[in-house]
Amino acid sequence: MSIKIDVNKCVGCGKCLEVCPGSLIYKSKDNKAYIKYEKDCWGCTACLKECGVEAIKYYLGPDIGGNGSYLYTKKDKNFLNWHIVNKEGHESVLKINRKESNKY
Repeated sequence: MSIKIDVNKCVGCGKCLEVCPGSLIYKSKDNKAYIKYEKDCWGCTACLKECGVEAIKYYLGPDIGGNGSYLYTKKDKNFLNWHIVNKEGHESVLKINRKESNKY
């Protein structure tokens, strides 16, 4: 499992750098985020949850049915929407209430 950062979508806000617990994300000369060694990603998804422009995709491992499947997030006022796209392109959405997500 690993992330991929789309530099064409990245706006250089740096939020992903701030939350990465392994300090694995860097900024390029043109102020875009990148991960030097994707295999080193811990899979915590902290950067994914912070990215507000859908520039980061998290690729799922084969042990959980990945094989080309990935997820990304979209935020709205009250929800964090986890979009899961399988290898055939079918997309499912999980809506997580942001105010209730840490309740348990």
